Amino acid sequence: MQSSLVTLPLARQLADFVTSTRDCDLPALTLEHAKMSLASTLASAAVGYGIESARIIRELELADGGTPEATVWFDGGRLPLASAARVNAVASDAAASDDSDMRSIAHIGTIVSSVALAVGEHEGSSGQHVLAAMVLGYEVAGRIDESLTPGRMQRGFHGSYSTVFGACVAAGVLLRLDALRLAHAIALSATSIGGMAIAADTSCAREYHAGLAASTGIRAALAAQRGFEGELGVLEQPRGFLDALGGQSRDDIVRDWGGSWDIVTDMAIKLMPGAHPFHATAEAAADAARVEGRIKPDDIARIVVSAAVQWTDFKGEPHPRNLVDAAHSLHYFVAAAIADDGFSWQHMDVAKMTDPVIAMLQDKVEFDLNPAPLPDRFPHRHGGTVTIHMKDGAVHRGTCVTPRGAGARGIDRRDVENKFLHLFPRAGLPADTTAACLEAVMHLEHVDSIGSLVRLLSRR
Repeated sequence: MQSSLVTLPLARQLADFVTSTRDCDLPALTLEHAKMSLASTLASAAVGYGIESARIIRELELADGGTPEATVWFDGGRLPLASAARVNAVASDAAASDDSDMRSIAHIGTIVSSVALAVGEHEGSSGQHVLAAMVLGYEVAGRIDESLTPGRMQRGFHGSYSTVFGACVAAGVLLRLDALRLAHAIALSATSIGGMAIAADTSCAREYHAGLAASTGIRAALAAQRGFEGELGVLEQPRGFLDALGGQSRDDIVRDWGGSWDIVTDMAIKLMPGAHPFHATAEAAADAARVEGRIKPDDIARIVVSAAVQWTDFKGEPHPRNLVDAAHSLHYFVAAAIADDGFSWQHMDVAKMTDPVIAMLQDKVEFDLNPAPLPDRFPHRHGGTVTIHMKDGAVHRGTCVTPRGAGARGIDRRDVENKFLHLFPRAGLPADTTAACLEAVMHLEHVDSIGSLVRLLSRR
């Protein structure tokens, strides 16, 4: 099949693969991971709903109004598809508790979840079809972003440059676009998106980018549905998308379709908040502090971190005082994990950021001047080592390559359910909604319409 497509533009090849893949062709584990991604996204959005950046975008979109086509989660209002997906994606990403792709930390799950639920609600889609759309959107976004890694990040472009393809494909599948129209949706997405990594690392632009990717991808699919055409060769042509963003291994973008699925192999659910590149190192820090029983913070002389993320020069600053800074401070992750036997949802509270023990430990964090070389070009999936040097000369060391909740380590459904049960009540819905919503998500493939789930999300 692939040999007959080599002369076609990449956008058309990807569209052909997507439209030729039936829901029943997808392995059960892909749908299981899609459900866990959706549960994680809703849990994160429940926390993000009250954050100021999410509130601003929600108020702007509700003020603009438009055709009521899809539900604003936890609010009950209804907006056009692209607007509703934007609001919901911003809420999920604002809390820094959504899932990530471990190759590049692109938050594909938030985008395909918010888009698939919005378009699926409007189209009256079955639960299985919504989950399949998420899997296929994740696959295309993951394949494109794998080519961009790490050139995209080195050039300063945010993950929204790839997650937009998850949005347009998920929307296109649910809108039942044919291959040519889906190819044009992909092409239009490639020439529509933006987002600078430096802004995402230091401000609320991170969630702004998420909303941009979700809404832009839907708009591209809707335009293509009506016959709007883009440049189908925009991905691979000179001065095109891949050239601009440093695309590598371009043949891999369309190689071995169906041989494995990115939502299974590379997606990771956050089981603690904050930047996903730090999760494995936080686990390593907690493990090191548990050696021979819990160590006393006052007895620590130095804490040396040797992490793969150092190769990206991404580690933030110590002593954060707000969610954005805390989510991007490796010093804080390591110190808090040592002080409190792990990093968890409580550590995104401002009160916890002022903890004097954690503050003292942050000042003892140092970084290995010669971290181990990376085995490949994907730094974020290679974890880190934390070595604790005690004042009495003892040395304790912990290493974690892959964080809990990562596909490569195996995602335990109970971990995701616990995350949901812990975070979802923050949305302020009636008390019985939490269990009912989790039940609906975890059995989504069996329902003829996702309307029952959506109604639970608008019970305010």
